Amino acid sequence: MDYKAMGAPKTGGKLPRHKEHNAPGSDKNPFGKRPSKEELIARLKGKTEKSSK
Repeated sequence: MDYKAMGAPKTGGKLPRHKEHNAPGSDKNPFGKRPSKEELIARLKGKTEKSSK
């Protein structure tokens, strides 16, 4: 008997279990809306200044 062919079908193993709240393409993070490099650097500098105080 071919036991490999019997049984339940395999489900997708690489599927995510849930959706992220800020996934690209969602309402909170639409496609094409990326902050510029200057904005990112300014935000990171602000966080380091806050943490160093």
